[in-house]
Amino acid sequence: MQYLFDEKGRRYLDAFGGIATVGCGHCHPEVVAAIVDQAKRLQHSTILYLNPAITDFAEALASKFPGDLKVCFFTNSGTEANELALMMARLYTGCHDVISIRNGYHGNAAATMGATAQSSYKFNVVQTGVHHALNPDQYRGVFGSDGLKYAKDVDDLVTYGTSGRVAAFISEAIQGVGGIMELAPGYLPAVYSTIRKAGGLCIADEVQSGFARTGSHFWGFEAHGVVPDIVTMAKGIGNGIPLGAVVTTPEIANVLTHRSYFNTFGGNPVCTAAGHAVLKVIEKENLQQNAFNVGSYLKQRLSSLKDKYEIIGDVRGRGLMLGVELVTDRQLKTPAKVETLHVMEQMKEMGVLIGKGGFFGNVFRITPPLCFTKEDAGLPLSLSFSISPLSLTPSHSSLY
Repeated sequence: MQYLFDEKGRRYLDAFGGIATVGCGHCHPEVVAAIVDQAKRLQHSTILYLNPAITDFAEALASKFPGDLKVCFFTNSGTEANELALMMARLYTGCHDVISIRNGYHGNAAATMGATAQSSYKFNVVQTGVHHALNPDQYRGVFGSDGLKYAKDVDDLVTYGTSGRVAAFISEAIQGVGGIMELAPGYLPAVYSTIRKAGGLCIADEVQSGFARTGSHFWGFEAHGVVPDIVTMAKGIGNGIPLGAVVTTPEIANVLTHRSYFNTFGGNPVCTAAGHAVLKVIEKENLQQNAFNVGSYLKQRLSSLKDKYEIIGDVRGRGLMLGVELVTDRQLKTPAKVETLHVMEQMKEMGVLIGKGGFFGNVFRITPPLCFTKEDAGLPLSLSFSISPLSLTPSHSSLY
């Protein structure tokens, strides 16, 4: 189900999906049944005592990855997953330096806050060992869509900012919090090569772009033709259940055997039962193909609005992970921050819920449940009605 209801019973079309989390749809009966059934049998035991709910899901999840990515560690969130991945990379390589991308978001704990490169999410606490590379931003970036030119900055960071050896490179394939920003073509293959030559591991943060959301692929990194050393995930993994995971190779996973690694709720049987049900629903209902079909249709309709309204500076993304950036001046790309809030409120009044993101808070984030239909994709009509009054006055000064 792609709808939410308020306390008075009014229905809203959910085009945000709990921040790209509700993939199968709200209260999907098969996911709910799996949760209830498991809760009736065993709610918690810790991973000290394995049970089929954990192992069955681990095997099913590992089957979705290429190469030797076969070992799963379960966590409670994306932040936890990224924290674990960064620690494993540092332990495996014996290095501390990590490279991430400006405008990226990876969590709000110690290491992940360091890797995050948006000031809005960074508190004034010690954050060490992280170098932030130029964002391969195809809309605002200095090199446009030339991924190789952006990748040269990572090479320079390794050369001038580290000992020449690094622990890891971490990035999203499509920056979610950063405004649905897909990395420039050619960037990831070149960067992965640089990092591996420096002895580092490549970490793919699939917290938002994973689990078929991009439509063209099950994982966002696949669209770039790369195979990471570690993959992190959360959000869509459990359709709203608190669940995250790290998937890596047996060789890398072995570093955690040198000490005692433990997570009380990681691999909770109720959560992993939900995760397993999610995988089954995605396959059974062909949600990846639906994300591709409906997402392509929706993106085309949104792009047609760009031709009509000057305030729309860019339409981007893949599948059902789409972004619409509003600007007051297309040439200067001046962020339309106030206008974005106004349109969001207008759309809510019309019964459509969307999110916002981007460093300047001027990008609509459209990440609905993957069961979204072409009929639901009438969303652009609501957007058009909301934007129309803004486009009648070139200066948009009435909103200030």
